[in-house]
Amino acid sequence: MEIDALEIFLSVATLGNFSRAAKSRNVAVSSVTRKIDLLEQDIGTALFYRSPRQVHLTDAGLQFVSAAKKILAEIDDVRDAIVSMQTEPQGVLTVTAPATFGRRHVAPAVAKFLLRYPQMQVDLHVSDDMVDLVNQRVDVAIRIGVLDDSDLLATKLAPQRRVAVASPAYLARAGRPTSPIDLLTHNCLSHGTHGARGTRAGWWQFAGVNDGKALDVNGNLRTDDSESLLKAVLAGVGIAHLATWLVGDEIAAGRLVMLFDNELREPPVSASGIHAMRMPGRGVRKATLFINDLREQFAVDDGGVPYWDRPFSR
Repeated sequence: MEIDALEIFLSVATLGNFSRAAKSRNVAVSSVTRKIDLLEQDIGTALFYRSPRQVHLTDAGLQFVSAAKKILAEIDDVRDAIVSMQTEPQGVLTVTAPATFGRRHVAPAVAKFLLRYPQMQVDLHVSDDMVDLVNQRVDVAIRIGVLDDSDLLATKLAPQRRVAVASPAYLARAGRPTSPIDLLTHNCLSHGTHGARGTRAGWWQFAGVNDGKALDVNGNLRTDDSESLLKAVLAGVGIAHLATWLVGDEIAAGRLVMLFDNELREPPVSASGIHAMRMPGRGVRKATLFINDLREQFAVDDGGVPYWDRPFSR
């Protein structure tokens, strides 16, 4: 029974279509079909009900999903055990990270990791797309926000803190709000599109204000890209509530002003955080090595303060 056939089987089971599975693995549809045919012959039963547009798991296929995941996890464990016998960590580590955080903080950390462990190889994918760790064979995924329930193992790398910021030019023109409630009368730039307000976990939420719920702010810009928000705030368009890992350098340089100092003195108002996610049993040694290295590089101290928050939390 081929490892590749098991991986293709799980792709088809998740995506429900041979063509989508082939595209996700960058192979021909005929190759996927042939692998599934051979796998069904090996097992001696059909794993899918097939139709022209979609396939569905049979009862046997449903049972085989968990078996295939277990087999692949055990193979990974054996590989890790072999690697662990080496004096120097080596092998390929696949990592995904959100686009902006990935470029600003994960990519530099990966470079230092590779200098420390030159026998390691890292495939780094920087994108805001939600990646399926099982079907895309990802070892570590960096995720920001409130975690959903899943079978993935999560290591918290740092809290996610947001601060209200504006440029000196905007404050000179519109005045400086003295409390979060004053934001209701300011031009507040938010995350979201198609009429959505910036009400994700932590956005426009302030300790002791509005019963902890997000303020119903208004503004003339909404975007799904944090970098675009940052550029608009720097240009003086309005106020934004942005992550400290994004605006720390701008505040330190005086290009942005943090409006409410107590945002960093108070505990985070939501459970939003920065996490490293991995599959149980997959690439344990490599993934753990990288995750521990990230925690060391992010310099999260006993108080949970990463390096990008240090200048503003004293």
